[in-house]
Amino acid sequence: MANLKSLVKDTAIYGISSIAGRFINYLLVPIQTAAFVAGGGEYGVVTNIYAYTALLMVILTYGMETTFFRFINKTEDDPMRVYSTVLVSVGVSSLLFVIAVFALLPQIAGFMKYPDHPDWVAVMFVCVAIDAFKCIPFAYLRYQKRAIKFASLQLVNIILNIILNLTYLIVLPALRLNPFGLYDDKFTLNVGMVFYINLVCTAVVVVCFWHELTGFRYRFDRALWGKMMRYAWPLLILGIAGILNQTLDKIIFPYLYTGTDEKAQLGIYGAATKIAMIMAMITQAFRYAYEPFVFGKAKDRDSRDTYAKAMKYFVIFTLLAFLAVIGYMDILRYVIRDRSYWPGLRVVPIVMAAEIMMGIYFNLSFWYKLIDKTIYGAWFSGAGCLVLVVVNVVFVPRYSYMACAWGGVAGYGTAMLLSYFVGQKKYPIDYPVKEMMVYVALTAVLTAGMTAANRLLPMGASLAVNTLLILVFVAYLVKRDFPLSGLPVIGKYFNKR
Repeated sequence: MANLKSLVKDTAIYGISSIAGRFINYLLVPIQTAAFVAGGGEYGVVTNIYAYTALLMVILTYGMETTFFRFINKTEDDPMRVYSTVLVSVGVSSLLFVIAVFALLPQIAGFMKYPDHPDWVAVMFVCVAIDAFKCIPFAYLRYQKRAIKFASLQLVNIILNIILNLTYLIVLPALRLNPFGLYDDKFTLNVGMVFYINLVCTAVVVVCFWHELTGFRYRFDRALWGKMMRYAWPLLILGIAGILNQTLDKIIFPYLYTGTDEKAQLGIYGAATKIAMIMAMITQAFRYAYEPFVFGKAKDRDSRDTYAKAMKYFVIFTLLAFLAVIGYMDILRYVIRDRSYWPGLRVVPIVMAAEIMMGIYFNLSFWYKLIDKTIYGAWFSGAGCLVLVVVNVVFVPRYSYMACAWGGVAGYGTAMLLSYFVGQKKYPIDYPVKEMMVYVALTAVLTAGMTAANRLLPMGASLAVNTLLILVFVAYLVKRDFPLSGLPVIGKYFNKR
């Protein structure tokens, strides 16, 4: 129980930065959807290019975050040797990537269908190279359990991004101010400004890592690096397949969609999926705390029981978040300023379901990481990615972005089920499957009720009904798995009774 409390505490701290930061990041959606209307397709450009950078981020880190935690716990006598080796490796590979991008920029921009704007591609690819490098000092902060600095730097990045987007996309055009000559006479907005802002924010955060990047002797241990790469290359394949499950639909959509408004349709889909971001927040916060926790606890006798409990509570609280988003959709939709994006909101529950499956798959993934058989993850994620591709190729031409949403469910569902059934043979963990399925069934029933209320009742009445339905879930949770008598302050009152 003490270990679970430690996990909860770290998850809460990482969650404050992730959830608060991403919540602030929600402000980018109304800012950018107000600046770029759906019909223009500019937000589709943002969605498309960011999908490419997400894929490149995985390639440029090539599993070295997880590898760092695995090896630094194996060689605790000299952790700086591991840290400096990983820093040099990722730093050099990121630099080589930037050189290659500038050497082949016209060809890359043409392939991505931006032949007239190679600067957009260059700026974002430089940005992702820097992001890949700074993942390692971020991982070092997690290893040192310096969650406060980790959270602070994440928030610096987000808040600066918000301020600059608000200034250059809304305030300066509204006031007709052009201090740096960025606008034409009509103050026409250039979507490339979003990418330049991102580069500035990334550079500022790297400067804040001065302490973590100096004050020690850089060493590159070739023998250690060789062992790391043997461990990491299956993680790279796993990561590529995993991120393709998240981003491939947004990358290939312009090539599959048969209409002439592919950027506008992609923009609608991209904006709508931002509402489902709460699942990504929870999964990311849990991952930041859970990864060092699992590797640090691998030798404990009760580790498998702890993993099973962690999975159960992860499922419960993601389902509660799912209900909260569905229940208050009538309010959350106003995050998207331009109503022409609203038809895409029908994908939100589908995308959130896929995110929950992705989170479960992440929890399940530790069995093959702990036995150093990461190749299994590559196979599972590859199978899921193949399913996603097939669904998109077959159905996008007919069903547009709805096929993208269902493709995510099919892909993550495939990877999740494969990991569970193979894992129970290779590294059995007694997950409370029946108890979790009761929560899933309850969520399905309550979601049906919320959907009916949203469709049939006025906004105020539907919000009241949905709040009651959420409280039903909370009441069951309190009665079954989270008794109030166990809480620090409230528990004293119940224990007296």
